Amino acid sequence: MKFVLDGSIQGFTARLNPPGYLGDRPNGLWLVPPEQVAERLQAFHDAGLLVHVHCNGDQAVDVFLEAAETVLAANPRADHRHTVQHCQLTTRAQYERIKALELCVNLFANHTYYWGDQHRSTTVGPERAATMNAAATALELGIPLSIHSDSPVTPLSPLRVVSSAVNRATATGHVLGPDERINVTEAMAAATIGAAYQLKMDDEVGSLAVGKRADFAVLDDDPFGGEPEALADIGVWGTVLGGVAQPAQ
Repeated sequence: MKFVLDGSIQGFTARLNPPGYLGDRPNGLWLVPPEQVAERLQAFHDAGLLVHVHCNGDQAVDVFLEAAETVLAANPRADHRHTVQHCQLTTRAQYERIKALELCVNLFANHTYYWGDQHRSTTVGPERAATMNAAATALELGIPLSIHSDSPVTPLSPLRVVSSAVNRATATGHVLGPDERINVTEAMAAATIGAAYQLKMDDEVGSLAVGKRADFAVLDDDPFGGEPEALADIGVWGTVLGGVAQPAQ
């Protein structure tokens, strides 16, 4: 089950804590009233379902974390794997709460490339933009991590997502928050087994192992052997589906 709490930062519709957006813009939109979030989540949690919650702004993250604390206190459930989606402006203190609640995070890594320049100059300014998509912080704290493109918001290109997490370069080449870069191995894991884990499908897909589906992509080049800046340009030879090779047409 996916819940959407707020909008997007680049559209000025995400919910932000003070100081908010640059230029005295009004705060964003609540798509679910905050006072209803815990009650709505409780029903799906109690039914044993997996819940992913869209939280772009840090104020939306606060609301979800308060709701998660309420839900888990009422009905503790081991290995729930509920996930915070996007986490654009999530702070270190919020990541620490995420860890304590045993939540996962799915970061919109592509934001750095596609809107990083806009975030620096127009939406939230360079200091907060540098903390966006804090993959290194999540891994440091031991939080289960995945990364995504939010297709069709940005193109469905896993290697662009990996590149964004590794390089944190904007479209003009500015490195946004270099301390939050992760290495290629960590980013590839987040895009594969990390995603499978958060969907509770890691026993079927996400890595190559006996007993899992023989489904994987075959790349034209080794993503671990070249320059990190070239990751997004690696081509795809084809796929293997059910153990059968399917060359790209």
